[in-house]
Amino acid sequence: MTKATNPGKGPHGTRGSGWENGGMARERIVIGLNGSDDAELLIRRAARILERTDGGELVGVHVRTTGGTAGESPQVLEAQRRLVKDLGGTYHTVSATDPARALLDYARKSSATHIVVGQSRRGPLAGVLAGLLAGGTVEARVVRGAGDVDVQVVPRVPPQRNAPRRRPDLGRTRVAIGFALAAALPALLQLMLAAFDHSVATAVLIQLAGAVAVALVGGLWPAVVGALWSSVLVNYFSTPPLGDLAISDPQDLLSLAVFVGVSVAVAGVVDGSARRSKEAARAQAEAATLGDLALGASRSEDTLDGILAEALDVFGATGAGVYSSREGTAQGSGPTSRPSGVRGADGGIWSLVAGAGDIPGWEHGITGLPGSTAEPVDADTRLVLFGREEPAVESRLLGAFAVHVKAQLERRQLAVSRREVLRLAEGNSMRTAILRAVSHDLRTPLAGIKLAAGGLLQRTVTYTPAEERELLETIDECTDRLDQLVGNLLDMSRITADSVRPLLGPVRWSEVVAPALRGLPDGTVRVELPANMPTVEADPVLLDRVIANIVENAVKYAPGSGITITGTSDGMGAATLDGYPSGELRIIDHGAGVPAGKVLEMFQPFQRLHDRPQATGVGLGLAVADGFVRAMGGTLTAQETPGGGLTMVIRLALSTGSPGARHAAGQPRQEAI
Repeated sequence: MTKATNPGKGPHGTRGSGWENGGMARERIVIGLNGSDDAELLIRRAARILERTDGGELVGVHVRTTGGTAGESPQVLEAQRRLVKDLGGTYHTVSATDPARALLDYARKSSATHIVVGQSRRGPLAGVLAGLLAGGTVEARVVRGAGDVDVQVVPRVPPQRNAPRRRPDLGRTRVAIGFALAAALPALLQLMLAAFDHSVATAVLIQLAGAVAVALVGGLWPAVVGALWSSVLVNYFSTPPLGDLAISDPQDLLSLAVFVGVSVAVAGVVDGSARRSKEAARAQAEAATLGDLALGASRSEDTLDGILAEALDVFGATGAGVYSSREGTAQGSGPTSRPSGVRGADGGIWSLVAGAGDIPGWEHGITGLPGSTAEPVDADTRLVLFGREEPAVESRLLGAFAVHVKAQLERRQLAVSRREVLRLAEGNSMRTAILRAVSHDLRTPLAGIKLAAGGLLQRTVTYTPAEERELLETIDECTDRLDQLVGNLLDMSRITADSVRPLLGPVRWSEVVAPALRGLPDGTVRVELPANMPTVEADPVLLDRVIANIVENAVKYAPGSGITITGTSDGMGAATLDGYPSGELRIIDHGAGVPAGKVLEMFQPFQRLHDRPQATGVGLGLAVADGFVRAMGGTLTAQETPGGGLTMVIRLALSTGSPGARHAAGQPRQEAI
């Protein structure tokens, strides 16, 4: 580490007075960051300096220079910001044409006591040119202009020797054409000059035009080669003595030297302009892509699959995937033929979270596959591109895609958390409703049992046999009602806790309808089931409860209207359920019916139809029936009865003949009113 200490400082780096705002000044260390990969070294060095003091503040300043952010990665900048935040500091971004001046201005404005900057990576020649053109490297100018602020210059980490070299900005094909033109064009121009008398100045100007043309096509180095070749041709064919490389007139020698210098200078300007034009076009395309990503994110239109599909188009890859090394991750999209994970270069398993295009199989590691590029999303997640013709990708743009991938993953996690919170809230509401039901609705049958039993135990009162029987029937009726209420509460608790596990098997409708109607007076329900109704896949105990609850609800809210139970008789099932043929059972009443807007509420727990205060029960009958039907993989829907009333339709998949052959899965709520 190089330490440059300026005069006027106290022993601990505070200002000369040692006091600020009425007390001892705190150390404030400003870190100059430029988005390079080794900026973490600067941040941690500044943190160690701060640890040796009595307390202070860490300030990270990212200086964004105009036209100089092409190599910066959003991922690296975000990592720097988080590291500064984790160390208790603050992070700021400033834009300026002169990074040294911007850093010094910020340090003075914030009353900094230390500045930590990195040493320039420029070579000796580039350092000399920087000293001549800009007054020195950035760190040298910061040291000169720091005044009474201590400056710590930290050596940079040398770049890896095996790092891929940057390809020419103009493209290899264009540079190759430029070299070919540099060899052929000066000879053609000299052949044209041989057709008429000309002076040395004319030959020099024509060859200079050729050097500019070569620079426009192939860039700097082909133009330099062309200029040297042109000088040889002009010397041999146009300067006396002709046909000899010797030069007799010093003025001709000066003309050739100026010609070569001007050609190289013009070629450099043209080459720089061409490169800047190409960089500008690339930056414009990147800006448009980033704008589309930001617009999609602001409108919540982006999905993880959509971002990966766009990455395929932008980077020209054949496949893109998001991999995670966290336990419990699962593939979120894509065909089932894709691998659920690959083995990384470190031997760990990376699970495929989402993918688009052609995803390689298990035999490839995500960082070892030729032509693939892995961009960190976070510590445990990678955005991987496969099948690129050019391994090196635009780091800024790929980093931006990684940031959006991370946002989508966080949005997914938030959605999962939201669903979990909603589930917990529903569970809390259910428990609250159960407590309310226990405190109110269950007291009615308990009070009836208590009153009747207490009357029978009275020794001072003599009851006739008819009165005793009436009291016993009251106890029996209240006990049955209490048993039904407790059963529904327990069933609803099981449904809410997702602990219903039906034992599916072939069941005939007639085998469960008759037991479900026990206890009802004869003639209350008319059963009209066809004799050839096919068997369905169901749990007979649960299906019995479903039919009993629906019929009880119809008897309660449509008394005397006539209730009919019918079913479909088509062996293949007139209706389908998730692509499977299904059977239907219809429970029809001719009561007041239910308004279309109340259908969904009717299936919610603790809902009483028409909010009738005289109705008994806690409003769980249809909710329990619906939960049991969905647990068996079926649907329970409500339809309007022609002529008035309500028709409840139970739809279950036809049986395959073997118990448990079809997996039971809950179906979404449907209405048909």
